[in-house]
Amino acid sequence: MSIHSEIKRITTHILQEMKGRGEKISMLTAYDFSMARMVDAAGMDIILVGDSASNVMAGHETTLPITLDQMIYHASSVVRGVKRALVVVDLPFGSYQGNSSEALRSAIRIMKESGAHAVKMEGGSEIRESVVRILSAGVPVMGHLGLTPQSIYKFGTYAVRAREEAEAKKLMDDAKLLEELGCFAIVLEKIPAALAKTVSESVTIPMIGIGAGPHADGQVLVVHDMLGINKEFSPKFLRRYADLNTIIEEAIGNYIRDVKNHSFPNEKEAY
Repeated sequence: MSIHSEIKRITTHILQEMKGRGEKISMLTAYDFSMARMVDAAGMDIILVGDSASNVMAGHETTLPITLDQMIYHASSVVRGVKRALVVVDLPFGSYQGNSSEALRSAIRIMKESGAHAVKMEGGSEIRESVVRILSAGVPVMGHLGLTPQSIYKFGTYAVRAREEAEAKKLMDDAKLLEELGCFAIVLEKIPAALAKTVSESVTIPMIGIGAGPHADGQVLVVHDMLGINKEFSPKFLRRYADLNTIIEEAIGNYIRDVKNHSFPNEKEAY
């Protein structure tokens, strides 16, 4: 029996059990085969193929420009590197808002063409019809409330959301709605920690926080941020676990030096 056949895949059901017993859920992004393989091998529960690829992979200012075809390309690459984690793919901006038929087509394309396990969508009651249609086709849906980056031009800022009572109440209502509709989990982004705690305790499905304090059922970060590959982005909620930017720049600098001074390749490195 190969080692891979013994690996137990994470499912939406397992995530629900983890919340039930109080075990925190770990989630990171990945956008390519090599990174996904490392993240998965480390024991990650969920890998998110985020539309943040628009920022960290393509260099766009927002998540809006990335297309469905590009998301499928990234998701396919990630799936090929994963043996254990649940792979969730963002439905990109414009592929589901306002048209539930298009939302269903987008979700089915992602599932069929990439082999991913679930899709993620931003919003609450506004996307109700799209969530219902996608779930009715048997595609698991993860929600996303709080700061929803695809709506950045509506908000006009990346500041913390749901500080005001009305917005906090809507977020709670939306979380309960997404639970009722059948979503298996929800990302809570940049909301007050106390609100995230209340929502996590009021809703039975897992709540995954990013900038939402320690009381959510799990945490997610962008892998390029937490590894210190990307140094430009340093919000309060980000903990850097490595400084790969410096390590990689130094390694490349050493390579350039060795090529220039004729020390690479040496005799042992030649045929």
